[in-house]
Amino acid sequence: MSETVMEKPNVSESIAEEDRLRADLYDFLGVLLAGPPDQALLDKTKTLSGDEGDLGTAIGALSRVARHIKPVATEREFNALFIGLGRGELLPYASYYLTGFLNEKPLAALRRDMAARGMTRAENVYEPEDNIASCMEMMAGMIRGRFGKPASLADQKSFFNKHVGPWAGHFFTDLEAAKNSVFYAPVGAVGRVFMEIEAEGFRMSAE
Repeated sequence: MSETVMEKPNVSESIAEEDRLRADLYDFLGVLLAGPPDQALLDKTKTLSGDEGDLGTAIGALSRVARHIKPVATEREFNALFIGLGRGELLPYASYYLTGFLNEKPLAALRRDMAARGMTRAENVYEPEDNIASCMEMMAGMIRGRFGKPASLADQKSFFNKHVGPWAGHFFTDLEAAKNSVFYAPVGAVGRVFMEIEAEGFRMSAE
């Protein structure tokens, strides 16, 4: 996977602080899941801290692991989880989680909605667009306005409920529990809790 999986043709517009923080976390997860972190990213990760809530606790755990792990170890772990000999321990694709097979209807539906929103896969990326890193980048891009104006909350909710919510939480739970996960176990915890918060936030937005 590449660290830049989506084209970013537009400069982000000004958005609310809460939305910027949401987009930051989507972007952070996207980068961590697109490729093994280098030392610079590990150095950034180890400075993170959180409150005593579930998300803050997960971020704190990730920070602690980042202080003691080296890039060579994260690369080995990333390869075991996502690449492997033939395939990795996990297959981080919506089609696989929703149908049991790769390149199925969820990917076709995602491509249609990407086209409608002006989203384009980066030229140097050959991963199917329904991989978890791309989906995290897409959500961040919609919030920030990378593909045009910042998406309305209703549009974010529609995209999340169709392309992210039905499977991403399950993926992050599997990542948290994977036998090859050390650094990526708390990444899975952060993602799992964040997906729960986003789903609840979108649910409450309709009330």
